Amino acid sequence: MTVATPDPDHDLLAQLLAGELALSRADLKVASQAYGTAMMLSTDPEVAGKSTALAIAIHDPDAAGRAIDRWQALGASKAQLAQARAELAVEQGHTDEARRQLSLLLSSGDKDAWRMFGRVLIGSRDAALASSLLESLATPDHLPPDPKAWLAMSELGEQLSRHAYAEQVADGAMKRFGTAETYAWAAQLKLDNGDRSGGLSLLRQAQVKDPNNIGLRLTYASLLGQSGQYAQASHLLEKGPQNAQTYAMRAALAANAKDNKTLEQVYQQLSGAPADVRSASAYLLGQLAEVLDRKEEALKWYDQVPDDDDHAFDADLRSAILLQGLGRSAEAHQQLAEMQTDYLDQPAQLRRAYEVDADLYLREKRYAEATNAFTHALQVVPDDPDLLYGRGLAYAEIGKIDLAVADFRRLLQIKPDDVDASNALGFTLADAGRDLPEAEKLIAAARAAKPNDPSIADSWGWLQYRLGHLNEATQILRGAWQSGKDADVGVHLGEVLWKQGQHEQAQQVFDQVRQMDPGNVSLQETLKRLEP
Repeated sequence: MTVATPDPDHDLLAQLLAGELALSRADLKVASQAYGTAMMLSTDPEVAGKSTALAIAIHDPDAAGRAIDRWQALGASKAQLAQARAELAVEQGHTDEARRQLSLLLSSGDKDAWRMFGRVLIGSRDAALASSLLESLATPDHLPPDPKAWLAMSELGEQLSRHAYAEQVADGAMKRFGTAETYAWAAQLKLDNGDRSGGLSLLRQAQVKDPNNIGLRLTYASLLGQSGQYAQASHLLEKGPQNAQTYAMRAALAANAKDNKTLEQVYQQLSGAPADVRSASAYLLGQLAEVLDRKEEALKWYDQVPDDDDHAFDADLRSAILLQGLGRSAEAHQQLAEMQTDYLDQPAQLRRAYEVDADLYLREKRYAEATNAFTHALQVVPDDPDLLYGRGLAYAEIGKIDLAVADFRRLLQIKPDDVDASNALGFTLADAGRDLPEAEKLIAAARAAKPNDPSIADSWGWLQYRLGHLNEATQILRGAWQSGKDADVGVHLGEVLWKQGQHEQAQQVFDQVRQMDPGNVSLQETLKRLEP
């Protein structure tokens, strides 16, 4: 048996498939051609409607006209035809025809007429024409008794930069319907146009009309918070329904106000919230627990942050830092090692995981491990200034002065005006007793930039000691010690006092350092030199 198959130009299915394939490639011209053929083979009005939309989209008025006629023949509604013809007229810049068709659309009785009207105008390439049609047809006298339509037209006016029209319609909607939504939109317009007082007033009225509307409460509270009215904003949010967003803003407001009592209250309420809210707020709960010095609880909350949460990486980092602070250093570094594997293909996170690992080693005075972690991080982000600085400090601590100097010099090549790098390089050279003239220039430059910085004063005082200016060194170091009571500054001051023969004063300073930091390595090494 021989089955006759139509050629492609007469095969409806083939044309529809060709059109859809072209659309998947975003090739609108080919899609329009395929649908133009398909609509003549089909009796489905939807095919003609799609052909119409494609012809208008590629700016082909002849094809669009044919498609509209075919669509009409297949039974398109009055509203559909008026919308299509209005789109075509707007596309061609035919103002009178566009106005006539839009009027027909609005008088068609279709329940979606105003939504279709808005779609015609928002899709126009001629904003001036669209604005003119909007203001002449969508007047308060002609808008339907539906607040959604009024708000949609006002928003469309705002998008078309017709601010006066948008406000006129918004005010009319507010007076006619008096709903919370109309007040909220009118408030938004005032805020956008710089009328903060008027916007806040309307938002307050909107919130009164719908006190359980979480979106309104959040918006109003946010604006109050921006004005520094933390207590009022907090009071507003603590009343009514709660969700993850209200808890988060309440916590932020309390933190800005340094109100630990309210933070405790938010923490307790959020801890007892429904499971979905707790899950969405696990990271916030961890943060609150940390602020309230509940480190073990913070660890538990961070462990509950879902893997797909935006804060999952930060939660793991905070957990590692907490573990180290709780004396569980091995667990902290193990956690970071796992993160370094998990985020191997995400450079920003990988760099951060290595950096935190290095910082924890620095706190533990495990400087060799710190240099290794910084080196791994620098392989991910070469010449990163912060990483070079950290590794330089670690190298200096283990006596690898040449490597420390190399890192600081490289950092200053990248950021010539970096004050901390200048100070670090100057101190490292001074401490090693080498290139003292260069050290003096570097530390002097840092001192000029930050004259009240105790760490820079310490470097300058130590340099004076290396230069043999003991009296000047004592004066500078004493001032730095009194302003900050830093252990390393105290060790330097004590050594200078000892060299001046003021052993009793030196011992007093050493005793204070020992009380502050019983395991201070610098103090131990200094005492061995001074009291062999």
